[in-house]
Amino acid sequence: MAEQPGLPSGAYRPFSEEEVRRIEEGVMWVLENVGIQVNSEQARELLLSAGAKKKGKNVILFPEKLVRWAIDEAPSKVVLYGREDRHNLTLEDARVYFGTGGTVLYTLDLETGQRRPTTVVDIAQVGKLVDALENVHFYLLPLYPNELPKEQVDVNRFYAGLTSTTKHIMGGIYTMEGLREAIELAEMIAGGAEALRERPIVSFITCTVAPLRLDALYTDFLIEIAKRGLPVAIPSEVLAGVTGPMTIAGSTVVQLAETLAGLVVAQLVNPGTPVILGTVSTVMDPRRAGYLSGAIEMGLMQAGVAQMAQYYQLPLYATAGMSDSKLPDAQAGYEKALTALLVGMAGANFIHDAAGPLEFCTTVAYEQYVIDDEILGMVMRAIRGVEVTDDTLALEVIDQVGPGGHFLTHPHTLKYMRTELFLPKVSDRDLRERWEAKGGLDTRERARAIARRLLREHRPKGLPQDLDRKIRKRFPHIALSEEEVRP
Repeated sequence: MAEQPGLPSGAYRPFSEEEVRRIEEGVMWVLENVGIQVNSEQARELLLSAGAKKKGKNVILFPEKLVRWAIDEAPSKVVLYGREDRHNLTLEDARVYFGTGGTVLYTLDLETGQRRPTTVVDIAQVGKLVDALENVHFYLLPLYPNELPKEQVDVNRFYAGLTSTTKHIMGGIYTMEGLREAIELAEMIAGGAEALRERPIVSFITCTVAPLRLDALYTDFLIEIAKRGLPVAIPSEVLAGVTGPMTIAGSTVVQLAETLAGLVVAQLVNPGTPVILGTVSTVMDPRRAGYLSGAIEMGLMQAGVAQMAQYYQLPLYATAGMSDSKLPDAQAGYEKALTALLVGMAGANFIHDAAGPLEFCTTVAYEQYVIDDEILGMVMRAIRGVEVTDDTLALEVIDQVGPGGHFLTHPHTLKYMRTELFLPKVSDRDLRERWEAKGGLDTRERARAIARRLLREHRPKGLPQDLDRKIRKRFPHIALSEEEVRP
């Protein structure tokens, strides 16, 4: 059962109003006094011509006035479109959507269970699965096609996504030529450059580099995207204790300084560029100084940034629902559910990595996407909260049934049975005897069966055959065969 996407949230507020003010002052102080290392020559020239100051090699100080101008110029609402309108995402205030993410190198094979390198076929197959899963609201391209040369990766990833689902496609990019090809591909499908700008069916990611750096290549990507007026997420990737302060408050300051620096660059290129503030930050494992994806502190950190994004009245790309477990097991379940619930209840808008990833976001499993769809349905049900109306208070119904009666056959029960409850598809709620009679399968095996069925039976919309052939003629290095993408 699907919960309505884009539900309003924000019930969880990790910071008090005074703490928000102190963090915001800290962010502005860092930008104006510590600065950001800007390694793109184009971006440095833009910033200096706008009144920023240089401090040492490539370090730019951002005047508070310039930062606040950029915040005011950036749209408070960003709409990301699907190829079908039912998949449109309105990112504003505390409206919540969940989806996939990562740049994962390995998958647990659906048949053997063994880890193997991901391929472009996996991107299409996972997209097909996402197209069928009701509580996964967008397809952020999650896999890297290991068999392809780097120069062919970008257009192949976006092609695999756009042909396997009508949900919104977001992705990172690897080369400037690849970015331009991906945009041209999307323009062909959308009906032209202006049509894509008006109804962007794709969006992009340009990461910052902690601590306090804008990478040359990714910032040039950002400038190219902003020139075209397309949506772009600018996530910070702080690892608390390594590339950011160990404290969540201190790392929150660094994250916001980085993503706001990218926002300033985008608005200087093209005022009004639809920018999504971003964070994929987490904490280190103190035992090995390594990355963690399932830590509860990651959820706290993302929730705090969500509250700050709402303070700035800007949409947020956030992270939740990952796990450090190597398998779809109990650890994966509780780590994913807890962070997804925290960040969802805080009202982050575009919550990626929430379906599929395992093992520090290096591995995915087809059955994990199915399990995560169920986790996200439960989280969205919690976000929906409790409706209190005359009808839901049910005073007349209580009076009609009275002491000692029952509500099982009352029309009110039938009316609300499917809307008040989340009805799972993976979870087992049978008595033991019936569970044993059906094979005594655990959650992973039940999810595997669902994944196999969806991949066998679900038929994504795909592209018109004549358009697909035009695309293949323009991009002869498309790796998927016509048979592999045919609905």
